[in-house]
Amino acid sequence: MTSAASTVATCNVEPVSTTRTDPLPLLASTTAHLTDAAGTVHEPAGPDARIVCLVPSLTELICDLGLADQLVGRTGFCIHPWGTVRTIPKVGGTKDVKLDRVRELGPTHAIVNVDENRAETAEALAEFVPHVIVTHPLGPRDNLELYRLLGAVFGRPAEAERLCEAFERAYGSAISGDQRPRKDVLYLIWREPWMAVGPDTYIAQTLALFNWHTKPVAESDRYPEIDLAAFAGSVDRVLLSSEPYHFHENHLDEVSATVPGAKVSLIDGEMTSWYGSRAVLGLNYLDQYTRTGTD
Repeated sequence: MTSAASTVATCNVEPVSTTRTDPLPLLASTTAHLTDAAGTVHEPAGPDARIVCLVPSLTELICDLGLADQLVGRTGFCIHPWGTVRTIPKVGGTKDVKLDRVRELGPTHAIVNVDENRAETAEALAEFVPHVIVTHPLGPRDNLELYRLLGAVFGRPAEAERLCEAFERAYGSAISGDQRPRKDVLYLIWREPWMAVGPDTYIAQTLALFNWHTKPVAESDRYPEIDLAAFAGSVDRVLLSSEPYHFHENHLDEVSATVPGAKVSLIDGEMTSWYGSRAVLGLNYLDQYTRTGTD
């Protein structure tokens, strides 16, 4: 399988009129929407498509596109919307997918993500799943192409456009008004060892939309291990995420003592790291959070 590209193209395509006499622009637009992050151009699937989704936020998106009936497998971390997905078979975790279980489910399509899933898992899936869709959103506006990709592949273009419209409203609200004061922040995702997010991540790019800029800034590792004490005096805020490590109230004092002078607070990881349909809620959440410091 082709390795995923380092970035996903941001989509700002205007709706194409169905009255065009020249078919080439329409064909180019359709092909763009069917191209995944690995550069693979997918064919539109029929109504009998069987989907295994290995990305929690995209399982939610698949359901919001009206495709829950075609979802035959998920990871144990795919928990939204719970009332819908609780009866869908689990195939392990995002990093430890049970390939034999996936094979038993007979999917026609598997949805994977560069950050969430191991490359070797995607390569193994490609041996027996006809269509492996690779995703890799790196910033908020990449959600538009994500909606349109899955909408185009699975025959839900109208639903995808409705999500695009909802996203644009939330995005417009987030960037409107006076710019917030700049804040340098440390966004922690793990303890023992301490780990943060680098600048080339969806979380960092989303926070930057609100003028909150993550440190470290010159880090080649996208999710680096850090010396927490080294950030004393260099960050305004330390954000303790609810995932993948679930920080709690009892961690606030520990981090405050190690990074004196910084305001330390908990933050909802789903609202900051989940692309897909939850990104609409996430922008609204961060709009308030970055203004008030609380959710």
